[in-house]
Amino acid sequence: MIQLSKKENDNHKNERAWYALYTKPRCEFKAAEQIEEINISYYLPTITRIKQWSDRKKKVVEPLLRGYIFIFANEKERVVSLETQSIVRCVFDRGRPAKIPEWQIDSLKKMLESKADLLIKEGLVSGSKVLIKDGPFSGVIGIVQETDNGNSIAVLIDLLNRSIIAHLPKESDYEVIRN
Repeated sequence: MIQLSKKENDNHKNERAWYALYTKPRCEFKAAEQIEEINISYYLPTITRIKQWSDRKKKVVEPLLRGYIFIFANEKERVVSLETQSIVRCVFDRGRPAKIPEWQIDSLKKMLESKADLLIKEGLVSGSKVLIKDGPFSGVIGIVQETDNGNSIAVLIDLLNRSIIAHLPKESDYEVIRN
């Protein structure tokens, strides 16, 4: 086991990483306000949908992943964010706060920028990891899944047990990434 000196240990604690936090039901936007008030960087992926009521249609901005918000923080900031009213707890993996890889956050942002039709699918999607080389998802890393309509790409946020599916044209160019 490697022991870190106090200085190295302090530097390690100041390293920032992406963490997923559970929010109270329907409190994602309130959580974002509260986290912003304490000056912690966050990301709340949203999507605009058209809702139909009996008398009208309206564009509504909703969280893409209900019940979650992402923070880019060091350990101290992560603990402080847990003290806000709208946050329930941090997502854990093997007894430690789960760190979300930056490429997953970047790919999620890139997919949302494309304004494509997205579908949230519960559970993990298996398949080959690919890098999309052209089109609106150029640069996105994801997982290939067969569908009725041809090929789809899913950017996994696997610690949250959710996948985001974007339908690609069959002629899309991609490269298989080997681990």
